[in-house]
Amino acid sequence: MSTLPPRIEKRIEHNIDKKLTQRHVVETMLEAERPYFSAEQIRARARPEVSKETVRLRLNELRERDVIADDTYPESITLYYINHPESSWPLSPEGKDALAFKSPLETLSVSDFLRLRNPAGIRTLVLAGFQLTLVLFAIGIVAPVILSDPLVQSTNGYWEAGGTLFVVCFALLLAERLVRMIRTNREPTRSLLPDSIRSK
Repeated sequence: MSTLPPRIEKRIEHNIDKKLTQRHVVETMLEAERPYFSAEQIRARARPEVSKETVRLRLNELRERDVIADDTYPESITLYYINHPESSWPLSPEGKDALAFKSPLETLSVSDFLRLRNPAGIRTLVLAGFQLTLVLFAIGIVAPVILSDPLVQSTNGYWEAGGTLFVVCFALLLAERLVRMIRTNREPTRSLLPDSIRSK
């Protein structure tokens, strides 16, 4: 039997007559290297022979005692996690670490790129290049109809392609910022509307 944090130890029920105890559920969640669990995942890790209803009953008891918290997502998916007091979300320290994790591109340095030492970052960069190539192909089809001259002109084909790519990336960035600003400005307005109108 592992030692639980004093805050949790004081709140859980110390009844060992049940097939699945509150302590067993909490220990299962603390010992696993993940911040969130569904009821089925907890059942599989703790006691596969108990019913899912029994697991949900223990989880509800622990939630009422403020030991765990839950979030419900679309399609009736409910995820449970330890309610850590040091987090204001509430979110576990593991969850904080997961959110703070940098994307492969953020960890890709010039040195790593030149020496091909960051496979995940290089793959992400290559996939982004493929997607931008498709955008450029689409622009190449539409541009002759709309524009008489290319976006960027140069006697060097590489410079011309690079300049066109830069213009496209800059335009995409501006469009994303504009859409985000519009959505941000609309949110306060929507929050003031009645639920019957907001859901439409």
